[in-house]
Amino acid sequence: MNTTRRMWRWRSNPLRRREDVVEAWVVLAVWVIAVVGSVLAGLVTAHAAEQRFAEQRAHRHAVRAVLVTDVPHGAAAKWAADGRTQGSVRWTAPDGTSRTGRTLVAGGLETGALITVWQDDQGRLMPSAPTSRSEGHVVAALFAGAAALAVAAPVLGAGAVARARLDRRRIAQWGQEWDLVGPRWGPKAG
Repeated sequence: MNTTRRMWRWRSNPLRRREDVVEAWVVLAVWVIAVVGSVLAGLVTAHAAEQRFAEQRAHRHAVRAVLVTDVPHGAAAKWAADGRTQGSVRWTAPDGTSRTGRTLVAGGLETGALITVWQDDQGRLMPSAPTSRSEGHVVAALFAGAAALAVAAPVLGAGAVARARLDRRRIAQWGQEWDLVGPRWGPKAG
């Protein structure tokens, strides 16, 4: 299909109707908004996610902790999908104070076992290790794709609804015009 056939709605044409021009503008606006909006939403979301993961890496630190209570093997492994369960631990905060808290630990450990936990700059336990750089890139890309889709889908949907309404108007107008012209094309008695 050549360019002149694709661009017929923009050229002067005796068959072009007002709805054709409106549809051309709707299609152009929808695509510009969908593409530009999706790209911007994706970039902003990816940047925000990357920043958040970088903050995690900067402010979460691994520290050795001592298990304060026995953790039964598999008995309470319902806390996490990876089979870990809640256990009490004691660790040293950055200010040198000894702290006690609960976190997810592997089952089957006995009191006194040394484990690694993650704390923030204030010494509070964090639920997990910070997101690695490569894992952060993948997650940020997924978030960016979801944000782009969240912007593009409603815009494209609104464009489809607008085009469907224009099509209904065109079909109604063609029906009215056919009612006027059709009887002249009826069968000729000979």
